[in-house]
Amino acid sequence: MKEKLKKVLLLGSGALRIGQAGEFDYSGSQVLKALREEGIQSVLINPNVATIQTSEGIADKVYFLPVNVQTVEEVIKKERPDGILLAFGGQTALNCGTELYLNGILDKYGVKVLGTSVEAIMYTEDRDLFVKKLDEIPMKTPVSQAVESMDDAIAAAY
Repeated sequence: MKEKLKKVLLLGSGALRIGQAGEFDYSGSQVLKALREEGIQSVLINPNVATIQTSEGIADKVYFLPVNVQTVEEVIKKERPDGILLAFGGQTALNCGTELYLNGILDKYGVKVLGTSVEAIMYTEDRDLFVKKLDEIPMKTPVSQAVESMDDAIAAAY
């Protein structure tokens, strides 16, 4: 029998800019609504007061705080969520969740990563790891090379 989740932490979308991050605000707000429908208490960390996610009645509890390792650990320590969702807050949430995982903070407080695993996030965020993973199945990928200067880029192009 699966353990019933009582409380879930969502790392929010943070700052919104024209043409950027609106999809994370929307998807995160939909997750928060779904958690409510399932009777699971939601805790949101999102420093942006102008998002749908932070609107009254969307999350059960909202922390208008930066999405970074130190802040999130303090909220985890206080709220003691059963799980955390990382894939609904964009790059900042993915990076923060990866750090929380690698630093052992999630294990320390018994917080389960729900949805996309941290391992999958790490494989898809690092182009070299991603290509190596695709080579295992084997999947053709375009030839690429990492460069750090314009001269390196020109040399790699030839």
